Amino acid sequence: MENDNFEHVTVLLQEAVDALVTDASGFYVDGTFGRGGHSSKILDALADDGKLLAIDKDLEAISFAKQKFSADDRFSISHGSFSRVEEFATEQSDGKVTGILLDLGVSSPQLDDPMRGFSFQHDGPLDMRMDTTCGESAAQWIARATEKEIADVIFTYGEDKFGRRMARAIVAEREKNAIETTAHLAQVVKDANPAWEKGKHPATRAFQAIRIQVNQELSDLEKCLDGALEALEVGGRLVVISFHSLEDRIVKRFIRKHVKGDDHLPQGIPYTNDMLRCRLKDISKKVKASSGEVNQNPRARSAVMRVSEKIA
Repeated sequence: MENDNFEHVTVLLQEAVDALVTDASGFYVDGTFGRGGHSSKILDALADDGKLLAIDKDLEAISFAKQKFSADDRFSISHGSFSRVEEFATEQSDGKVTGILLDLGVSSPQLDDPMRGFSFQHDGPLDMRMDTTCGESAAQWIARATEKEIADVIFTYGEDKFGRRMARAIVAEREKNAIETTAHLAQVVKDANPAWEKGKHPATRAFQAIRIQVNQELSDLEKCLDGALEALEVGGRLVVISFHSLEDRIVKRFIRKHVKGDDHLPQGIPYTNDMLRCRLKDISKKVKASSGEVNQNPRARSAVMRVSEKIA
């Protein structure tokens, strides 16, 4: 059940909904429900015949959604990954989707609850799964992954140049004692990190990387973007808020690819715009949270919002 002590402050709330909702009677998808901040605002912007489908991996989010919006027949929610957005949308509507919103990353209730294992701020079981009904926990992954796999994950997803040192320390420690708590992993990584970044815990990047690995966040995002493009109707909007440079890079490249169209046409041969098969247009360059929002919610500092519209 949701603990009321774990609150989530939605980032770029008004900006995202303003960019998303172009038809008050449309069918919209909130691919990352969290605690419903964006969903609430979307519903406020919809007419009586509008519809909103929310998606979330987290059973606590599903339970919260069903309690909060049980009286609103415009709202429905599906449990699972947003990588299945096209499938979920097809189940809910015969027509195309008017807009899809993705607010990526981990939610504040997940970070702040020690029992979820996402953070080293308080000790707890090393789980990190957004969907606790399936998959392996961070502890299970750390117990079985090779030293090279751990190093590659920390270096690639955490962008930490000391990934190999950390991986070596993790493997050495697990041979003596199973690493099953957040405090234990944080201490091992901290001891292996020779250069601490000012104002940042030395385990921050490693925890982020392992979380991304455990939840397959980047591969799910790539699948979701492909599905979203197919689900959207022409004129429909795709709004994505990222908090990690790797996520934003995937979104940016996806939009640019479909704005540019087919770049494999033979050189020197005249062609029309129709032949390029462009499918998206950029609605805005990246949008950042205001200084006022960052002051109120420091987690908004790294947020980047990108908006595109389907044209074909």
